[in-house]
Amino acid sequence: MPDMKETYTLMFTDYPDIVNLDQMRKMLGGISNTLAYRMLREKKIKSKKVGREYKIPKVNVIKYMMTEQ
Repeated sequence: MPDMKETYTLMFTDYPDIVNLDQMRKMLGGISNTLAYRMLREKKIKSKKVGREYKIPKVNVIKYMMTEQ
């Protein structure tokens, strides 16, 4: 299994280091808004809320993808 640094350079290269909710939804295969908000609320994917928007480090989406559910 590749390490995190290697995985980061390979996955989601077209996305910025910090993504918004819509970008995260696309990264996860087009999940619904409801599911995306639930994942953030339940801290399954760590994020920061800035004003009214979530800012999600791309690395946290990758970490979620790499963990067994």
